[in-house]
Amino acid sequence: MVTCAFRLANVSELSRRRRSVFLPSSNSRKIVGKSGLSQEMWLFGRKGPSGFSSASTAEEVTNGIDASGLTAIVTGATSGIGSETARVLALRGVHVVMGVRNMVAGKEVKETIVKQIPAAKVDAMELDLSSLASVRKFASEFTSSGRPLNILINNAGVMAPPFKLSQDNIELQFATNHLGHFLLANLLLDTMKKTARETKREGRIVNVSSEAHRISYEEGIRFDKLNDREEYKRWGAYGQSKLANVLHANELARRLKDEGANITANSLHPGVITTNLFRHLGVFEGMVSTLGRLVLKNVQQGASTTCYVALRPELKGVSGEYFSDNNLAKASAKAADTDLAKKLWQFSLDLIKK
Repeated sequence: MVTCAFRLANVSELSRRRRSVFLPSSNSRKIVGKSGLSQEMWLFGRKGPSGFSSASTAEEVTNGIDASGLTAIVTGATSGIGSETARVLALRGVHVVMGVRNMVAGKEVKETIVKQIPAAKVDAMELDLSSLASVRKFASEFTSSGRPLNILINNAGVMAPPFKLSQDNIELQFATNHLGHFLLANLLLDTMKKTARETKREGRIVNVSSEAHRISYEEGIRFDKLNDREEYKRWGAYGQSKLANVLHANELARRLKDEGANITANSLHPGVITTNLFRHLGVFEGMVSTLGRLVLKNVQQGASTTCYVALRPELKGVSGEYFSDNNLAKASAKAADTDLAKKLWQFSLDLIKK
């Protein structure tokens, strides 16, 4: 469900602050990531070093992959790229557990997938990422089921709503997009480590972020003003939550490496897709929906980078990286700030302990 609409929704600020992020030159600029993979800025549908591009679909990037025997949790799987991610993983043999807020919608998605793929293994479990109690209940029930867990895809989210606090009195976008997933990953880590040890197969944690992580508040994360209604800016808060997704994946990758755990953690930008995340934008929603058919990614393309990072065998051992359009990409300087990542980790731990 999570995607980035920022490019269209805030064009003037985009031009002022991060124009080069969204309008790369026709000449590719090569970068080498932490894992040694080469990356280039690719214009439109031109293929990158991986052999895929922004136009590649989730089915295309997973073609030929047999993921039988793997179990994955996908949050926010009732619509948009979340449901497409669940469908394609199931198509490749993964047992998919959809973490969904609306169980009626979850059941409908499950029935649709099974109708298309009779052999699909799909389950739906209730999960509201904006509620820490709901996250704890989901994790407890999943752990009690005895299921293994190979892949955790943190996909659910909200985008640019008016100011609101969660049930736990935390700004809604930060609570849903970051903190709920932070707690979920922490609670499921032991299960993932056990699965990786017993199966000798690498576990993968995938945070669906956004290029909007580049337009967070000036200080990056507003630790002291998280719930400040007067200074709340819906796009700044959205960018803050997406920056937190990248920082979380990076710090988690560092900790897992230090532990010697056979689990990777990465983040990604799915592209700009018209989904129900636009529901808070009023009249702009209709304009985006109309224009989106012409210039934005479709859902099949939007889910591709998530599926690429979750399943591609050549990414074995690649951790703490940021991906876009099915290729390695370069996140912002703030996203690469290890001190900020450590501070966010401790801040998040303190919040979930309250």
